[in-house]
Parts: sequence; structure tokens; C-alpha cells
Amino acid sequence: MSLLGRVLLIANPAAQSGAGDAAADRAAELLRAALGADAVTVARTAGPRHACALAKAADGADTVVALGGDGVIHEVVNGLMALPVVARPQLGVIPVGSGNDYARALGIPAQVDKACARLLHAKVRPVDIGCVNGEFFAETLSFGLDAAIALDTMERRKRTGKSGTVLYMASGFDQLFHHLDERVYRLQLDDGPVMQGASITFAVQMGPYYGGGFRICPDASLDDGLFDLCISNPPIGPVGAAAIFLRAKNGNHVSSPRMEFHQARKMRVEFDEMPPAQVDGERIEASVFEAEVMPAALRVLQ
Repeated sequence: MSLLGRVLLIANPAAQSGAGDAAADRAAELLRAALGADAVTVARTAGPRHACALAKAADGADTVVALGGDGVIHEVVNGLMALPVVARPQLGVIPVGSGNDYARALGIPAQVDKACARLLHAKVRPVDIGCVNGEFFAETLSFGLDAAIALDTMERRKRTGKSGTVLYMASGFDQLFHHLDERVYRLQLDDGPVMQGASITFAVQMGPYYGGGFRICPDASLDDGLFDLCISNPPIGPVGAAAIFLRAKNGNHVSSPRMEFHQARKMRVEFDEMPPAQVDGERIEASVFEAEVMPAALRVLQ
């Protein structure tokens, strides 16, 4: 028996260069065939932040399904987290994006038919949600080179219509060889001492993945109540950085002496100047970032 109940399907029709529109029709057809025609309402987003507003108004639904990439999931999560816990619908994901890192962390297939079948037979998993400077995130927060690559990838996607790991790697090598900047930071984890250092990359993860499948924090779990941090320390030249970058695809960078890893329930990091920064692929601007894990804050279908 399906646990979906009344479904609000929030779809980004522009996902994958317009493929989201047909994907929304197909998902609605499959879900209605299983649940009944009146059980599924489809809402297409019209622009930035619309998915957040739609999810925030979904307190009459049992399940909100986000159809699109990590960006629409990010917005839906922020809308759901604005609702009281007792009125907060559970979250389902149908990945139709370029990175699909949150779906990958959940093990959701990237094909619409398979994702719908998975949802119809899914179990509920309470998962953690991160919050940074008042904004919630499902999978990733990063600063410096990682963020610059993620943000540049979005611009390249808009220009070229291409997507996926190949696009991320093209952006990555461009940034590695032209923008290998050091960022001085002061970091406090939980109530520990303030640590000062410099970083090339600085990722704060809920789950293992960013950049379309790079296992930047291979041991990260969505339900352990902890952030996983991965920081690369200078000096690193372009060739060495490129080698680490390639190894990170499969999580093999963890043995590099230039990498350090931490876990924490909360963190505060201050940079000497505003770094490139992104949260679930969306730009965030600040020089001080205060983040905290919200344990088991959201029920997700997996």
C-alpha cells in the first residue's frame, strides 16, 4: 500500500532544458493511475522562489513531490521547513536535473518511470536538514573553489544547454587552472576552539555528493545528526589540484595529505573576504556563515 496519500507535485518545467514539462505530465499520469485522478495536483513553477511558495502553501497535502534538479528541491525544502512540524508534508523526489545529487544520496533513479515506481512503494525516512544564515539546505554548502565551479556550471548550462558531470568537469578544470585562490578562514565546530587556516575548497555536506556525483564526503549520512566537512589546504598547484579533483569523483581523494575532514552539529566560519558560496547549487552571499543541523527535521520517501 502506498504511503503517498494526497500529492502535490511541484515541477520545474524548465529543468533539463525544458524536459521537465513532459516529465511532469508523465509523472502525473503514473501517479494518478496508481492513486486516483483526484489524488494528485500538479503545480508548475513560473520562476525563482515559486517552488518555495508552493511548498509553503501545501499544508493540505500528505506528500509534496519535487520534480526537477537540486535547485527546485532546495526551494521545496525551504517551503516545507517554513511549516509547523505537525502540518509539514513528507517529501518525495523525482530527479530531472543536471546534478541530481540529493536524489543520488537517497538512491532515487534518474528515470521518471522508475522514480515514480520507487515513490509508490517507498518507506518514510526521517532525515536531517541543514540551516545556514537562516536558509535551509538538503545536501550541500560550499565556499571557494567548489562553489565557484558550481556557480560557473550553472552559467555554462544556461549558455550551452548541456548538463551533467561533463559540464561540471569542464568548469572545474577552467577554475583549477585560472582561479586557484586561497581563502583565509576562522572556523569553530560545535563549542570547540576557533581554528584558523586557509582553504582552496571547503564543503559542508549533509549527504556524500556534490557536482553531479562527486563523492566529496564519502561517509556523510543524511540521518546521523552531523555535518561532514571536507577542506583542502594549500599549497596546491593546478596539476595537484586537478589530480585531487579527478580522484574526488569516486571518493578516492580522502587519502590526500592536502585534505582534512571533520564532523560537527553546528559550525561558524568567517572568511577574510566574501568567498564564492553556494547552497544546493544556489548562490549565497556573506563572509560569515553560521550553520546548524536540524536532526530528523523532514520525512522523506525513499
